[in-house]
Amino acid sequence: MKIGIPKALMYYFYYPFWKTLFESLGFEVVTSDDTSKSILDIGVKEAVAEICLPMKVYTGHVLNLLEKGVDYIYVPRFVSLRKGIFMCPKFMGLPDMIKGLFDRIEDKILTHHIVSKTLDISEFHNYTIFIEKFGIGKKDLKKALAKAREEWLKFRRLNKEGYDINELLTNNKPQKYDGDITIGLLGYVYNVYDRFVNMDIFSVFRRLNIKVVTFDMMDEKVIYKNLRNFRKNMFWEFTNMLLGTAYEFMKRDDIDGIIHLTAFGCGPDSILEPFLTIDSEKNKKPFMTIRIDEQTGESHVITRVEAFTDLIRMKKYKAEEKAKGVV
Repeated sequence: MKIGIPKALMYYFYYPFWKTLFESLGFEVVTSDDTSKSILDIGVKEAVAEICLPMKVYTGHVLNLLEKGVDYIYVPRFVSLRKGIFMCPKFMGLPDMIKGLFDRIEDKILTHHIVSKTLDISEFHNYTIFIEKFGIGKKDLKKALAKAREEWLKFRRLNKEGYDINELLTNNKPQKYDGDITIGLLGYVYNVYDRFVNMDIFSVFRRLNIKVVTFDMMDEKVIYKNLRNFRKNMFWEFTNMLLGTAYEFMKRDDIDGIIHLTAFGCGPDSILEPFLTIDSEKNKKPFMTIRIDEQTGESHVITRVEAFTDLIRMKKYKAEEKAKGVV
């Protein structure tokens, strides 16, 4: 039996877990192709017009998997990853949205609720639907979940050591990249690591000799500690994580500037952005927003990154010269 996993949304955070889980249960895992113009175009055509770019991309990946003849497409319903804090509504309604877009697809959608107290989604109660649906024994399911959890934790350890997610998912020997300046890159994993959607922004950074630190490279304890400064958290978990990471970036001397990579039409980011804009100025930390949509061109991203980082280098050079006593 073939289980299809779209290369979009939470694929960039949980794929090692899902791949290990399904393979341990005896299924063949099939992923959609990398995001391309054709996948984006068909997603834009078929998805609800008002939905954000990542959801349009996801729709294109679902169609790509249907063409591959998979038995099921795995579309989990993410509800909560921390007590009292929920996921963006698009994640909670994702299975229903996909079923509503296409005729006769309901039987191909494999879904279940994910309700967790942490980012670790391996709790047994989330997957009991598999027991009846596939005739899997409780013992086998628990064993598969334990193995999947182990693989995911190994993936997260490496990610927190500074390896970016694409390096970990695509390279047998992932490598770290350094640079003469360091940029804190804020953005959801599906915006930061989908090379087609963001015009391969990591390649731009590396060509310009820039080191990048992302929220997924941060320890959750550090992120949540920064969130304690707020009387109340935002409603959406990954938006909270970006917020906590942003304030860590603002405090760190090794972070020379912050770039917020956001998709046009993202509701949570529209609330997050004023915090970043106002407080980055208060903390004297260079800040820029790059907004992407289906019309974004490569030259737009490259030009803005080059201009922003050139200004940071000039500021850093002047500060170093002043510290040396050079007028």
